[in-house]
Formats: sequence, C-alpha cells, structure tokens
Amino acid sequence: MTDTKSKSEKTRNRLLTAASRIFAEKGFQESTIAEICEQAKANIASVNYYFHDKETLYLESWRFAFNKELSLYPPDGGVMTDSPAEQRLAGRIRSLIKRVADDNSYSFAIINKEMAQPTRLLSDILEKEINPQRLQMFGLLKEYLGHAASDQQIQYCHASIMGQCFQLLRLKQMQSARHFRRRPSDLSDNEAFAEHVVQFSLAGIQSVRTRYLSE
Repeated sequence: MTDTKSKSEKTRNRLLTAASRIFAEKGFQESTIAEICEQAKANIASVNYYFHDKETLYLESWRFAFNKELSLYPPDGGVMTDSPAEQRLAGRIRSLIKRVADDNSYSFAIINKEMAQPTRLLSDILEKEINPQRLQMFGLLKEYLGHAASDQQIQYCHASIMGQCFQLLRLKQMQSARHFRRRPSDLSDNEAFAEHVVQFSLAGIQSVRTRYLSE
C-alpha cells in the first residue's frame, strides 16, 4: 500500500512539475494536456484522475510552483523578525528576485502569461496565496515610511519594487526568444541586480518619506 501511494504521489508531482513549466512557457491557452503528459511520462487518464480537467491542473500547478519557490527562498530572506524594517524589507526584495531569477521557478512566469492572456482562472487562488505576501510587504513599507504614510504612497512604493522584479522576468523571456539570444544582458548578474534593486528601492522610499515629512 505504501509503495502504491508513493508511486501515485510521484506521478502527481511529475504532472505538476511539467504543467507548471509548460504553462509558464506557453500560457494556459497554448498548453496541451498531451504535451504535459508526455513531459511528465504519464498517461492522459492520470490528469483526469488527479485533477479532473485542465483548469484544475492549471490552478494546482501554479500553487505547486509557488509553494516550492517559497520553501527554497523564504519570503523574509533569512532576516530576523526583530531586525530594523530597512533590513527586513531588503531581505524580502532579495528573496523575490531570487525566485524570479531561478530558471526552475515558474509561478511569476505563469502570472506574467496570465496578464498577457487573461483566463481569470487564477483570480481566487492569487488572492488567497499572494495577498498575504502583499500585505506583509505593505506592512513593512508602512513601517519604513512611517505610520503617517498614505495608502497611495505605500501602493506606489510596492508597485515600483515589483516592477523592477518583473523587469528581470521580462528580460529572461526575451532572451529565450531566438532573435534576442545573441544580445548581451546587463542584468545577467542576479546578485548584482538584487543589490541594485535593494539600494534603489530603499533610497527611493527614504526620499518619499523625507518629502512628505517636510510638507
């Protein structure tokens, strides 16, 4: 019984791994169950057995990728909870960029495809899984900006940070296209890029804080 359960779990994980990779590369509409099963070395009936349909596989493969990435790169970036807000925010930004930069991370790429070709399938799961991370970032930004900061200021700062992270993702996708492969990348050093985003973001947030405190 244990061997059967273990084999079943391995098949399910292979399907989720293959699906997250293919959905990240092609998006929901262009991905096929046949291709996913071929890469997972599983038969099409196994998708029906474990997930019932393509839509459920899409949702579960995103959740699978997201949780795997969080386990590899904890959101706090390894910074202690009693550290100053500046350090905790820096740790969170570094964690985000590591997740985006990892070629085996797919959750951000799936979201990017979803933004380009919306299915609305991910709306609920993103709210459930992503929103806690967003709220933690908002809390850190409010702490660093000061409690007098407005919701708009916090949202603008958050959007600026996320925009820099997604720029790295877009560059990766451009480089994977044949006509961009020969172009040199100034963002290929992920560690250096992460440090730039940390320094740029913290300096920008401090500038915002100084400006509204002087008003």
